[in-house]
Amino acid sequence: MIRAATLVVSAAVAGWAASASAQTQAPPSVAVFVDATGEGTALERVWAFHGYDEVNYTTTPEGEELLRTLAAAHTADVHVRTHFLFNTGDGAPALKWGSTNVYTEDASGRPVYDYALIDSITDATLGAGAFPLVELGFMPEALSTHPSPYRSSGTYVLDGGCFYPPSDYGKWGALVKAWATHVKERYPGAESSFQWELWNEPDIDYWQGTFEEYARLYDYTEAALHDVFPNASLGGPAVAGAGSYYLPQFLEHCATGTNAVTGASGTRLDMVSFHAKGGAGIVDGHVQLDLGNQLRLHRTGFEAVRRSGVFASTPIVITEADPDGCAACPASEYPANVYRNSPAYGAYEVAMMKRSLELGTALGVNLRGVLTWAFTFPDTPYFAGYRVLSTHGIHLPVLNAFKLLGSLSGGRLPATSSGAKPLADILESGVREEPDIDVLAARDGERVRILVWNYHDDLVPADAAHVTLDVALPPAFGERVAVTHERVDESHGNAHGVWVAQGSPTVPNAAELAELERAMVPGTFEQSQPLKVANGKVTLSFELPRFGISLVTLEKLAGQAEPQPPGDEAGCSCRVRSAPSAPWPALSAVVLAVASLRRRRRSAP
Repeated sequence: MIRAATLVVSAAVAGWAASASAQTQAPPSVAVFVDATGEGTALERVWAFHGYDEVNYTTTPEGEELLRTLAAAHTADVHVRTHFLFNTGDGAPALKWGSTNVYTEDASGRPVYDYALIDSITDATLGAGAFPLVELGFMPEALSTHPSPYRSSGTYVLDGGCFYPPSDYGKWGALVKAWATHVKERYPGAESSFQWELWNEPDIDYWQGTFEEYARLYDYTEAALHDVFPNASLGGPAVAGAGSYYLPQFLEHCATGTNAVTGASGTRLDMVSFHAKGGAGIVDGHVQLDLGNQLRLHRTGFEAVRRSGVFASTPIVITEADPDGCAACPASEYPANVYRNSPAYGAYEVAMMKRSLELGTALGVNLRGVLTWAFTFPDTPYFAGYRVLSTHGIHLPVLNAFKLLGSLSGGRLPATSSGAKPLADILESGVREEPDIDVLAARDGERVRILVWNYHDDLVPADAAHVTLDVALPPAFGERVAVTHERVDESHGNAHGVWVAQGSPTVPNAAELAELERAMVPGTFEQSQPLKVANGKVTLSFELPRFGISLVTLEKLAGQAEPQPPGDEAGCSCRVRSAPSAPWPALSAVVLAVASLRRRRRSAP
């Protein structure tokens, strides 16, 4: 059981400031209703996308374990995007750097292709049960128009030769075609299971060329890739800012511009991508996030796609969508980044995903993915405040939030919450007054999963909300249902809080590590007996702390004719118990492999 002091200590470390900004409103009482009487509508699981800079972290033990965890956490196919896939180098992992040495040239200038490192990265991704969202980039040293110095002059500087246009667009196209051909031979299911994107953020220093040069690069890339994979999904331009002139100009080029390869009008575009970052800062002594800004950027990108006409219904993937801009920046240098260790990060992600779906529907665009740019940084201090999902194999609360969110499957159900802020209000001013207490629910056969969360932009103390959850069920569920209730908050699924209570050990000992591993799974709210269905409905009541996320699962009980236990009631008030040793860290490779294969819709070796 997590000690009570954990909440206070963890909150202080996260920058909460009770004296400055504690809210004084009465605790909210929220009514949530879910209609599970139908099968629901299609649920677009846009959250099953993850990415990170350091491509060579993929094959580290921590990286492979995290990929397995992500694949097991999601009911949808997980797609993984990384930088530096085509870079020249020895494959040594480093902060904001990576390489595969896939392309060099001999003394006569003839291409030399070496797939050893890039294959090991692809093998590790597929072996974990995930699939690549291939970011084609950056420029090999032998092809760069500015090869020296090839590597950037500093970790946070983008001035290296790898960010320059090619000296020969034909050789670039040949590289894309050669590797795609190799992929086709090595991974027979790649055409239908991989996704593809050209470059990263060409509107800033990741591309040391002009827009016209990027458009030319895209034309050569499209021709080469689709020559090998006619049905592959290729996208761009992955701009840093949704409001960048690059996005509408790129859409115009693909619609009516002169194709640099064919000379014809237009270039095929299968997916539109852009990036959006919310914002994190210190305000009145506490951390303040900015969900409203994040969603406004999403709206800007959506509107640009809708206005394009030709590509108005083309799938959109926001290939980086995060509360702030620099994953590799620790809290020691950027104090606001302490939010990353707290449950607030997970609540932000869940709220942002649901609101992005809502916004996409309102604007009539086809949102396919919202990618979280966070992974792990091996060999860095525990809980250093990098934007990560795990640290030294210890899962952070945000990863537990994805475990809950990722479990949703089947049809999306009608669900309402009296505590949900109107989308228009969040777009205008964020979540700065009342909290946003919202719901997302799905039904998969005889199982209903309901996710409820309590989000606010300000990381300040606040009273828990009282939630009453009413669920209408179809007659097929019978007279009783089994109920499970999982939770992530300050006291559940929060290994960072335990680490703080331990005294923030630099290197936890064996007993401390065991305690952290027990704490790194969502906590369980246990219902001691099944719930009776009264008049086609069940009711649950529970307290939901600020930044808490609850996953309530209702399942049809077998043996409906059995007599009900004495004292069975239609409603319950769920109680908390300490979570037992949970399966997440203990899943064997065999179980993971079976789970991954079971979820895959397509074959991949």
